[in-house]
Amino acid sequence: MERSLRTSDPQRHGLAQHSLPAHLETLDHLATMVSVVTPDGLCLFANTAFEEALGLSRRAMLGMSMFDWLVDASLLRDVVAAVARNDYATSRLNAELKRHLHLQVGEVMSVQVIATRLEHGDLVLVELVEAEQQTRQEREERVLDQARANKELIRNLAHEIKNPLGGIRGAAQLLQMELESRSLTEYTQVIIHEADRLQLLVDRLLAPHRRPHVVGDVNIHEVCERVRSLILAEFPRGLRVWRDYDTSLPEFRGDREQLIQTVLNIAHNAAQALTERVAAGDALLTLRTRVARRVTINRQLHRLALVLHIEDNGPGIPESIRDRIFYPLVSGRDGGSGLGLTLAQTFVQQHQGTIECESEPGRTVFKILIPLP
Repeated sequence: MERSLRTSDPQRHGLAQHSLPAHLETLDHLATMVSVVTPDGLCLFANTAFEEALGLSRRAMLGMSMFDWLVDASLLRDVVAAVARNDYATSRLNAELKRHLHLQVGEVMSVQVIATRLEHGDLVLVELVEAEQQTRQEREERVLDQARANKELIRNLAHEIKNPLGGIRGAAQLLQMELESRSLTEYTQVIIHEADRLQLLVDRLLAPHRRPHVVGDVNIHEVCERVRSLILAEFPRGLRVWRDYDTSLPEFRGDREQLIQTVLNIAHNAAQALTERVAAGDALLTLRTRVARRVTINRQLHRLALVLHIEDNGPGIPESIRDRIFYPLVSGRDGGSGLGLTLAQTFVQQHQGTIECESEPGRTVFKILIPLP
């Protein structure tokens, strides 16, 4: 079975009527970018992944020259023509895809291009695979394995500390009751105070494993608004919290309190890192929500996913700890417990999601991905 494709404006596109193989819509289920082009590069079909990566609608892409989407298409132009002539069945090359944002060329994506001749006439199937995709998946797997190891280490360490800690505190209390000297009781009070502080730290380490996962309908924008109000209450002057929401995002099933704590931990860290800019009056914290399609998270492909960016214009995360910020007890701030981001990562993973960070002086972005139904 074949289908006939007519463009909305044949004269503008320079295309005659073309007949394409049936069931091309099944290519919409692929996470890689796929298009069908003529020997001279005119696009006859593009799947959903290609639309999203390029930043153009499928209707706009049809009839355009695929070569216009690449930084340097000279090699691909020769390859497509050769594959269409059946000089060889398939060919691979590296290229750079120009992404379009609001009809303007935006960032560049490095891709591997695979051109394959279709048995159907002289048409060519062109597949683009993001060069960073494999690297990203490997990084996610390492992060997931590390998080599991951290979780087990924290749990075991907390239990090992908790048991003798109670004995130390109890012994200090008994000793304080026997002492008559006020100067000596001050030392026992120090022991009791420090034991209580360590007990609180241990409780925080064990909290994610003890607390039940309370699932309900969650609106991510209500979560963001709650965090925004808390941050502005603590930093009423010099800090602006910018909202950039995609209001089409649906509700999803999740633990609202855990998500509030997750976003709050990240946003609060950002606000504290903005101390100098707060004093100067130009501190900016951005909460941005988007929807992503055909997303692979923790080795599973999801049709839709929530994307939440928490961005600040602070000094950035110190390079010495940039690769370890989600490890427990690692903090870039004096007096920090180093648990906020560890807990945030744990809560996001309990929602089958992932969290990552990019940081440089003047811009730090935490990106949270959570699958949507």
